[in-house]
Amino acid sequence: MTPTALPLLDQQLCELTHIPDEVRRLFHGRGLCWPGLEHITVDWLAGQLLISLFKEPEPEFIDSLRALSEKWAQLPLWQGKVKSILLHHRSRPDCELEVLWGCLSKEQQVVENGLTFLLDLGNKQNNGLFLDMRFGRDWVKSNAQDKRVLNLFAYTCGFSVAAIAGGAKQVVNLDMAKAALGKGRDNHRANGHDLSKVKFLGHELFKSWGKVRKFGPYDLVIIDPPSFQKGSFALTKDYKKILRRLPELLTEHGQVLACVNDPSLDTQFLIQEMAEQAPEMVFIERLDNPPEFQDINPQASLKSLLFKRS
Repeated sequence: MTPTALPLLDQQLCELTHIPDEVRRLFHGRGLCWPGLEHITVDWLAGQLLISLFKEPEPEFIDSLRALSEKWAQLPLWQGKVKSILLHHRSRPDCELEVLWGCLSKEQQVVENGLTFLLDLGNKQNNGLFLDMRFGRDWVKSNAQDKRVLNLFAYTCGFSVAAIAGGAKQVVNLDMAKAALGKGRDNHRANGHDLSKVKFLGHELFKSWGKVRKFGPYDLVIIDPPSFQKGSFALTKDYKKILRRLPELLTEHGQVLACVNDPSLDTQFLIQEMAEQAPEMVFIERLDNPPEFQDINPQASLKSLLFKRS
């Protein structure tokens, strides 16, 4: 990343004709479609503009970005609507969050597809909602009616919120990060959901199959793991351990939404793993990604694959 590439970003933001009503990515450099800006993204968070850097740039780059932030804040489109412009240093060990302009609100409420989510902005890697999974949550909301849902690697329970909003009978969320599940509980409350329909299991998955089976069988299992979680999950080694358990977790015609967000793996990784570990599962389709997440190589972007038991 060099300052000479920033005019491309400036042009994209200056050419916006309206501010999104809901949370949205405004610029996705990580799709490699913008030379020199491959490690930068910009998100609109209902009043806060979040710029994320995934690689340490030259000092001049940040100086130029700070100057542009002053300019953007004065654009007629943004005036009175932007309360802060933030710079998130994702490549730094402490994931420092720097205020370029305005005043930071660490707790931010956003809306996606009519649902409310609570974000936590600060010196941490993630803020609580992965925006590239918007269409996945939309699909779950549209297909959850009267279903029992298992949400593995639930994080802050975005899929769970979508499922209950879509009429799910019950959702079981499992994640070893209890603090994230606590935020998920808050997300459900923010939407006025009946928490008696939602369970939160703060356990390590591979030691908890008995607890997971207890609330099954499930009509829909959602698998959205990290690529790597030290000491607990390595995608290429451990995904298969989940897939081979699906027959004992699913109803007769149960569905699976299986996701991979590792750019080094394509859709065939999951299709092949599923065929080997759970051959009764039939691949149906890959869900589209939101158009703002354009990628020069579609196979490097988020893969959300739908399977159904035959």
